[in-house]
Amino acid sequence: METYHRAGHEKVNGIKMYYEIYGEGEMPLVLIHGGGSTIQSTFGRLLRFLAKSGRIIAIELQAHGRTSDRNQAESFEQDAKDVVTLLHQLNITKANFLGFSNGGTTTLHIAAHHSAVVNKIIVISANYQREGLIEGFYNGLENATIDHMPEPLKAAFLAVNPNQDALQAMFEKDKQRMLDFVDLSDNDLRGIASDALLMAADKDVIKPEHVVKMSRLIPNVQLVILPGVHGAMIGENLNPGISDKTIAMTAHLVETFLNQ
Repeated sequence: METYHRAGHEKVNGIKMYYEIYGEGEMPLVLIHGGGSTIQSTFGRLLRFLAKSGRIIAIELQAHGRTSDRNQAESFEQDAKDVVTLLHQLNITKANFLGFSNGGTTTLHIAAHHSAVVNKIIVISANYQREGLIEGFYNGLENATIDHMPEPLKAAFLAVNPNQDALQAMFEKDKQRMLDFVDLSDNDLRGIASDALLMAADKDVIKPEHVVKMSRLIPNVQLVILPGVHGAMIGENLNPGISDKTIAMTAHLVETFLNQ
């Protein structure tokens, strides 16, 4: 795991938001993790590659990992505001953004509604509308309990925040956010002015045709669909068998896009 050279908390919209800074460079790349996750569980392996070629700011969102909770539901809109506020407090006026899964949906919200802070976006395995998830995704979600949460995600959370109640609260809020998923509109995507790279896997929890549809709406866009399952291309901790070569290839695609 790449070691950060700075980490801390900032008071942001009523929560204490945790972040880590890696690498060097002018235009930072902001990493936004997936649902139920931490910086390390989503990006622990990819970070090693990305930090070699630029400055990375990795964050943890409301109720996740080392970031505190607030007495309100999670939403992608609020997450977007929290990220933008954090950057403002770190005196960063413009950044690139890479979001995975739920973090990719948050990235789309940032690009659509906070465009002034956005240089380029990379959205990996994310949907902008409820219908983008594979058939059966919502089956049983209403009745899901923390026992259904993947053990590697639980372990990663408790490794940085050994509070079972906090883990339970995060699980409930993440579940509710998906049950109440609020669509972005086609016009929201048409209005994204920044260059965008959309990435997904052919056996993802996001339908490939949904990602293709997104690529038809965002004006300045590149699309990559790679073989694999959700999270494999970045070496998320639910995919321990993925080789470093696969992750290096993903990092290469990201860096090539950012350097164009």
